[in-house]
Amino acid sequence: MPSIYLIRHGKASPEAEDYDELSPTGYEQARLLGAELERRGLRPGPVFSGSLRRQRQTAATALAEAGIDAVPTVDERWNEYDHLGLLARHPVAEGTLQERLDAGLSAWMAAGGDGPGSWEAFRGGVRAALEDTVAGLGRGETALVFTSAGVVAAVCAALLRTPAHGFLELNRIVVNGSLTKVVHGRGGTRLLSFNDHAHLERAGAALTTFR
Repeated sequence: MPSIYLIRHGKASPEAEDYDELSPTGYEQARLLGAELERRGLRPGPVFSGSLRRQRQTAATALAEAGIDAVPTVDERWNEYDHLGLLARHPVAEGTLQERLDAGLSAWMAAGGDGPGSWEAFRGGVRAALEDTVAGLGRGETALVFTSAGVVAAVCAALLRTPAHGFLELNRIVVNGSLTKVVHGRGGTRLLSFNDHAHLERAGAALTTFR
């Protein structure tokens, strides 16, 4: 049956002037991800990426390591929500970064609306990107999608039919460089595996990162 691997980008650079740049840790995660793709013998059909630099850098590094000769099709629907914008629009004086981000996400989802930048627009774009990818796959074909934690969480929450807080719970725990597998068959599109990062754990605990 057709399958889609949703791949979270490697660790970005939160301490740097430009967040949207893979850190040295992120490049190592991407390299190990590519080695894992090669180990699995994946020879994908279509390959997609969001337009964010960290997503495209992860794709280029992983594909080169895996020996996959493909240029990802860039689709902005696979981009992450604007987490820096959310933190700025919904400031919380106290708490960890994760707690402040959760507060911003909760306020964003509760705000409603369906215009550009809204939660509904983000979620709808992710669902449409998934549906279009599934529709373009042939029998037994595999697609790779290089994306971000919020997108992975939104896909999984939709497939599992969780309430809004389910998205928040999933979003917290998506590991940089992890693999989430979705399959499509007669029963529809299903989540088969979530957040697989054993290929990173084998290289040491320092490579299991969340931000």
